[in-house]
Amino acid sequence: MTVPEITTEEQIELDKALYEALNPLASAIRSRETGQPAERMWEADPVEVALSVLAAWKVMDAEVRRLTGQAAATAGSYGASYEQLGAVWGITRQGARKKWPDAVTRPASVPGTSTLALFGGSAELVRASSGDWGWEGTGADGAFGAVADGVRYATAEEAAAYAGAFLKEHALGTDGQPW
Repeated sequence: MTVPEITTEEQIELDKALYEALNPLASAIRSRETGQPAERMWEADPVEVALSVLAAWKVMDAEVRRLTGQAAATAGSYGASYEQLGAVWGITRQGARKKWPDAVTRPASVPGTSTLALFGGSAELVRASSGDWGWEGTGADGAFGAVADGVRYATAEEAAAYAGAFLKEHALGTDGQPW
């Protein structure tokens, strides 16, 4: 897999989405720093406003790095190698191993299992002796979920898709409340 390029239109839409996500965070940071209401953020000294925006970008950068690590770990849990992770990221296998040291792991004690960590929760994918797959996990909100009795999936990817949907449904927003 090669490093994907995005179109100009996709870049414009991405920029809009990022700015829409950034503005409330920048306003909240500015408000906490000054004690002024968030809606008055833009009435301040331009240097201070620009620094508040930069601080918000720093927070977003850390969050993107965290989510990138989760994506790498998820790919690794499905069997992706460091060579594949590196190819997608445009770095070497060794660079990928350094960037995401725990992304490619296999549970040595339990063959046929892997862990999916998404949205603050985790689920274990389990391969039955029949070769079918199931899952069970706990969402970020503490809810437990598992594949329904008697239901089995033909592939790990199919089980992971259902487990991932459960984890997304039981994620917590930045306010600590369910999405």
